Amino acid sequence: MKSLTVLWKHVAKDMAARCRTSAHQDYKYVLERTKHEGLSFLTITLPSFAKDLEYSLEQGKVDETVFLSFRKHGRLPAFLSGYSRLIFDRRTGVLLENPDIGAIHAIRQLTLLYGKILLDCEPRRISAAYSEFLECENEVKCSFGTKSHSDFQRMSTLLFGSLFSDIDLKIYAGELSPKHGPGATADSLYGNQKFTQRTWPVRLEHYFPYVDMVLPSRSWYDLLDEVDFIEPGNELPVKVIHVPKTMKTPRIIAIEPTAMQYAQQAVLRLIQDGIKGSYLNSFIGLDDQTPNQRMARQGSEQSDLATLDLSEASDRVSCETVSYMLRRHQHFHDAVLACRSRRARLPSGDVISLAKFASMGSALCFPMEAMVFLVAIFLGIEKDLERPLTHKDVKSFLGRVRVFGDDIIVPVDHVHSVIRSLEYFGLKVNSRKSFWNGQFRESCGREYYAGQDVSIVRVRRVIPSSRRNVQEIISTVSTRNQMFQAGLAHAVVHLDGILLELLKHYPAVGDCSPVLGRLTYDSSEIPVVVKHDIPMVKGWMIRSPIPFNEIDDWAALRKCLSLMEGRDSSDVLATSSDHLRRSGRPRVVDIKLGLGPSGRY
Repeated sequence: MKSLTVLWKHVAKDMAARCRTSAHQDYKYVLERTKHEGLSFLTITLPSFAKDLEYSLEQGKVDETVFLSFRKHGRLPAFLSGYSRLIFDRRTGVLLENPDIGAIHAIRQLTLLYGKILLDCEPRRISAAYSEFLECENEVKCSFGTKSHSDFQRMSTLLFGSLFSDIDLKIYAGELSPKHGPGATADSLYGNQKFTQRTWPVRLEHYFPYVDMVLPSRSWYDLLDEVDFIEPGNELPVKVIHVPKTMKTPRIIAIEPTAMQYAQQAVLRLIQDGIKGSYLNSFIGLDDQTPNQRMARQGSEQSDLATLDLSEASDRVSCETVSYMLRRHQHFHDAVLACRSRRARLPSGDVISLAKFASMGSALCFPMEAMVFLVAIFLGIEKDLERPLTHKDVKSFLGRVRVFGDDIIVPVDHVHSVIRSLEYFGLKVNSRKSFWNGQFRESCGREYYAGQDVSIVRVRRVIPSSRRNVQEIISTVSTRNQMFQAGLAHAVVHLDGILLELLKHYPAVGDCSPVLGRLTYDSSEIPVVVKHDIPMVKGWMIRSPIPFNEIDDWAALRKCLSLMEGRDSSDVLATSSDHLRRSGRPRVVDIKLGLGPSGRY
């Protein structure tokens, strides 16, 4: 914990120098509260300060509902007052006419530095997260049949009719190319093992027949005698687990069975190809966050676009809503529901039926929720305009409406109607993370105020104390280099000292070097060894051995055919001669001393 407060001190020095204030009293305050409250002050309480700042920027003033756990001088908190008085009037709390954007950035950097550090939550917080998961599920279940979906279905057809028709036709024609994802599965198959699957849900057979999806060809038909075809009541449930998010709350996800994940990937590919090949690519982001970030910057500068954030986004999209959205395209509808898991196993061992369409973990969760959100958004806009929308109307919103996961951007003129529409369909807009009144906007990991980037550097792991702390070393090198690019000189020097002592070989490198080293823009600092005309440096390189996981016979043939057809590219060694012996995500990460490219050519 001491190493984290020391780093905070150095970051505070950099921020204070920029804003011409002092960090001394703020650091003393952090030390005192950390001593009594522990890590939770750095990882939970300080991030709440940042959220209160953002809320106050949105409201245009500091009111009595914010900064409750901090002593105040006038309307403003005493902590970080050297910055807040450059943003708000100390006596009234009202936002200044020209607030100091550097001070806004400084407060965010100092309070969010450890907001997403990968540390385990307290058991009570984990238990609370599972309780909220169940509560959300019950709310979705109770809303069944209470909504009118006729308008939803009509808008779905307006937005996606052509896309859904194309996908429907391809599914009818059997143009489905499944692939295995790289992640964990509920049946604990990993890497090459996924190609040896001998169980198959009966529900998949109509659109995803085992003989075509799993076997190399129909000449292996006799193997069907060895396959266990599982009836719906005996299907393996998804496995609900928690993964790190923040120390305040973990993220709850669900791990899908191999067969379901495999089939979902086939449908996902059709959706991705269809969206990317149409105007919908401007409305829905599937793998590129930069348009959302650009629009958030525009919204902060011109005050024309709002950024909305949804709470429990994927868990609040009901299966009923997705069914209504797809219902007019029977083959697409039935294929999607066939590869949807219907039950979930909780850590307690209890198995529940799912009312939600899918939790994070399903390959179809992300695109389906995005399409549901887009339909709700345009229903809200239509309500404001007081007339049915046309295709021309929809296209007039290109560049003004966009969905990427639960990050939503809409015109400020329609924001209230859009929020009401989203909430009508059971979604929950997070008012503390949604912005449209002031000049602060955030979307997809970037934050802006009045068109200026106020995004920050985050520490993701604790500071290493030994060379055996490999993950921490790798993360700290990354943090150091991000701080270098952000101009945090005192923090960079501090981390350089720690890393040099641990690694001994800690060279200056360019930004594309595989060697763990300190980023520099001065090529004269990089000591190089010329090897075949490629500048090399001696340093530590990441080594991630691929697990031994051998397959042969028909399973090996199936994998090779999938790779040749471009179906499966998830394997790290997919193009190597060793991919049939080793596969899957590395289970351990190590570093090894050696020569590597300097990153300067």
